[in-house]
Amino acid sequence: MSKIIESVEAHYETLEVPFSRSYHWHQAHVTLECACGEILAFSGTSAIVTCRCGAAYGALVHDIHYREEHLHEEDAHPWHYDLQSQEDQHLRDEAAYPKDSPWRYNDG
Repeated sequence: MSKIIESVEAHYETLEVPFSRSYHWHQAHVTLECACGEILAFSGTSAIVTCRCGAAYGALVHDIHYREEHLHEEDAHPWHYDLQSQEDQHLRDEAAYPKDSPWRYNDG
């Protein structure tokens, strides 16, 4: 019997910098211990889906891929749904960086 050690859902990590945000994609993955004791890591794009002992994990890889392809809209495109936090960040940045700061875009 295999034992799941770690299971991470696909998600975006948001990195805030002055007057900007970056969204970094993290692929879903599962780390498990095969019945033979081998530690294996799989993602939805894993090409090798068997253990050295012959145990097959193709269905698991297919499930990871399926879940990654069928994310909720808010998880697939977080930048469309975090408008309030974007506005809050803008207000913080406006207060933290004066008009002559090199972090501010000079459009004037």
